[in-house]
Amino acid sequence: MNYKMRLSYDGTNYGGWAIQPNNTSIQELVQNGLKTILRTETPIVGSGRTDAGVHANAQVAHFSNEAEIDPPSLRYSLNSLLPPDIRILDINPVSDDFHARFSVKKKIYHYHLSLKEDPFNHRYSTYIHYSLDLELLEMALPLLTGTHDFSAFASSGCGSKNPVKTLYRLEMTPQNGGIRLEFEGDGFLYKMVRNVTGTLLEVGAHKRPLESLIQTLDSKDRTKAGKTAPPHALFLHHIKY
Repeated sequence: MNYKMRLSYDGTNYGGWAIQPNNTSIQELVQNGLKTILRTETPIVGSGRTDAGVHANAQVAHFSNEAEIDPPSLRYSLNSLLPPDIRILDINPVSDDFHARFSVKKKIYHYHLSLKEDPFNHRYSTYIHYSLDLELLEMALPLLTGTHDFSAFASSGCGSKNPVKTLYRLEMTPQNGGIRLEFEGDGFLYKMVRNVTGTLLEVGAHKRPLESLIQTLDSKDRTKAGKTAPPHALFLHHIKY
């Protein structure tokens, strides 16, 4: 049977979602837990990779098992084996054609920005220590929505075969002590959200003219975009199937 798993994690202490040499990953720990409980190698497939230090409110993965399982019991057992910064939210049987990655319709990422120093928020938000023009920042957002070749915002090592993505929504939302940028798209290139965020911050700081965003998109050149925003403020918030 095929099973869908939703999980949440604090990525601070991990090298990212995907299994990799010389660093502990979320995928590795969950697979190890499944192997211990189900007594068989049980690979899991995630909706996509999150980088080192990036968090997830609701990552999705799927796995198969020949014997029928009791999802609530498996969830309880897995959570008892996993460290407390990784939690299985729920497990449910799904059709055989469900695929955590290829069945995705939309993904939503949140990037959190603090406009004042807060010792209780620094771990999950990037503090902006300079003056940020929020009106100008909001004017910039529509320039990046829609269907574009986002090559200029993809970091080296991007394995995507198609750099053309649709950004359905890019909004700025006020929150306690700052703002968050909400990205909703059909897919994202490697470090695309963080690279877009870094570029937008340069616009908001009057270090880059507003119209340069269109020029950057058209260039398809990563060197024309801004710095990569830090990973610790980025959350994979929701996945739509």
